[in-house]
Amino acid sequence: MKTAILATLAATAAAFAPAQQGQRAVTSLAGAFDNEIGAASAELGCWDPLNLVADGDQARFDRLRYVELKHGRIAQLAAWGYATTWSGARFPGCENFPAGHDAVLKIDPINLIPVLLTAGALEVLWKQKEGSFPGDFSATAFPVGFGPFAKTEADMIDLRTKELNNGRAAMMGILGMLVHEQLDGKPFIFFDKFDIYAPFGN
Repeated sequence: MKTAILATLAATAAAFAPAQQGQRAVTSLAGAFDNEIGAASAELGCWDPLNLVADGDQARFDRLRYVELKHGRIAQLAAWGYATTWSGARFPGCENFPAGHDAVLKIDPINLIPVLLTAGALEVLWKQKEGSFPGDFSATAFPVGFGPFAKTEADMIDLRTKELNNGRAAMMGILGMLVHEQLDGKPFIFFDKFDIYAPFGN
C-alpha cells in the first residue's frame, strides 16, 4: 500500500514538472474554446483531458455545457435539500422519513409522484432559448434567469461563471456527502473533530 501511494505521489509530481527544452508540449486543450466561461485558468484554457471537443465542434461543446449546467443545477438543489432534511425539516406526511440517502430506499412509491411530476414539468415547460447560450431558459413564460442582477454583458458573464463553478462544486459536494454518509454516517465532516491524517501510520 505504501509503495502504491509513493508511486502515485511521484506520478503527480512528474505531471507538474517543467517540460524539457526542445520537446513538443502535448496538451489536451481545445484551443477553440479557451475563451469560453468556466475555463480552468488563463493558462489551461478549456481543460479537456478526454479530448471530447478537441475537434472544435461547437454543437457538441454546447451540448456538453448544457448537460454540465443541468447537472450542476440539480446538484445545488440536492445539496440544499440534503442539508435541509438532515437538519430535521420535512414535508407534511414525511415526518418519519430518515434523512440522507436512506430516505431514497424507504420512501413510499406514492410519495415519489410529486417528485416525478415536478421533474417532468421542469423538463417540459423550461425550454432552451434559440440562439442563446446553453442553459438559457428565458424563452419560457415562467420567470427564469438572473433578473435585475444582470444589468450589463459583464454582469451576465460574471453570473454565468459563478453559476457554472457553483454547480461544479455542488456536484462534488453532494457526492462527498453521500460517500461520507455511507462510510461513517456523518456526511458533513466540517461539524466533526478533525484528526490528523497519517497515511503511513503514527
